[in-house]
Amino acid sequence: MQIISKNQKETNTYEIEFSLNADEFEAGLEATYQKKKKNIAVPGFRKGKATRKLIETHYGEAVFFEDTINELYNKNIAKVIDDSELDIVDINNTEVTSVKKDEGVAYKFVATVKPEVEVSDYKGIKLTKKIREISDEDVMNEIKAVQDKNARIITVDDRAAQNGDITVIDFEGFKDGVAFEGGKGENYSLELGSNSFIPGFEEQVVGHKTGEEFDINVTFPADYQSEDLKGKEVVFKIKLHEIKAKELAEIDDEFVKDVSEFDTLDEYKADVKKKLEEHEDSHAEGHLEVDLTEEILKNFKADVPEVLYDNRVEDLIRDWSQRNRISIDDYLKYTNSKLEDFKENFKEPAKKQVDLRLALEKIAKLENITVSDEEIEEEFKKLSEQYKMEIDRIKAIIPNDSLKNDLVAEKTLKFVRDNAEITEEVTTEACEHHHH
Repeated sequence: MQIISKNQKETNTYEIEFSLNADEFEAGLEATYQKKKKNIAVPGFRKGKATRKLIETHYGEAVFFEDTINELYNKNIAKVIDDSELDIVDINNTEVTSVKKDEGVAYKFVATVKPEVEVSDYKGIKLTKKIREISDEDVMNEIKAVQDKNARIITVDDRAAQNGDITVIDFEGFKDGVAFEGGKGENYSLELGSNSFIPGFEEQVVGHKTGEEFDINVTFPADYQSEDLKGKEVVFKIKLHEIKAKELAEIDDEFVKDVSEFDTLDEYKADVKKKLEEHEDSHAEGHLEVDLTEEILKNFKADVPEVLYDNRVEDLIRDWSQRNRISIDDYLKYTNSKLEDFKENFKEPAKKQVDLRLALEKIAKLENITVSDEEIEEEFKKLSEQYKMEIDRIKAIIPNDSLKNDLVAEKTLKFVRDNAEITEEVTTEACEHHHH
């Protein structure tokens, strides 16, 4: 196989011509004959018994050309890409330029290559890391949630129902004296103050005692889903069977011993605070990374081939489909939407990801950022633990090169972050910054 010519046509596009000589073509024809012969019938011969010469005489000498040309192309294209020394991302308009038994076969195709990239001012990027301060109130809210989760439910019969109680009731609704559909329930547990029933309902159960039967007057909301009931006044007949109250444990050292591995409230509070701070920090780091990538992209210049963006959109859609466990076709059918419109959602993120990756690759080149075989091996080990899979299976799924590129990109992003000037700003209010 040899590359005959390689000409740049326009930005990011080359026309490449390569050929296989007569011997290579002959070897290909012979292989095709061996593969096909058992299915070829020539009059007067049993299937699979005719020689190649006979078949070619009977069907014409080009009988094996088409299969051979395709087979040879598929077998050699990876090497052509390799030998071209171009960073090829897409191939199209492949054609066969000549085929002769005594000369061999020649092919021509158009290759799209990775663009030339310029990226500048990626050192000393100025950023603000906004960290929300964790207050004592935040810590207490967290502990109160634990207190609520660990509450005991006890039956109360010495007082009337109040907000926060769980009441067990029978109810039946009447509109103009007639019971309506879906308005009936028995032994229903309703938490008062949870607003799970229509407005006014729970408030009117408050104040009644166990065993009481009473009526409630309510009006359905104007936007209620049932046509017959929206905006209508109705009466519910109620029977109150039981009142249950949440009994909250005192928040003290005893409580702490029950719900955590600590012995004192102070230790527990300190631990809760530390966890909230770690959570807050990783949140702030996330925002910082978004800001960092936006700054890198401000100084990124490249004439990026559309096909790179398109391929990335395809990747993102595939990931989306796997994550949501639904095929795109089904999703479009259910939501009655068009593929084009669906793709729109992914165009912006795809463009950012491609541009960022190209920028990081360029910075890696400029700064000689590489990863060693040990680091790659280490990452494969981590993945195998994370997914609980044999290392060899992971290696079969993830090509070495693609993992290597990911690691270089990661390392480069870290390099840019390490070289940034980051000011920490502590705020008391919740971060308004980005909404993810």
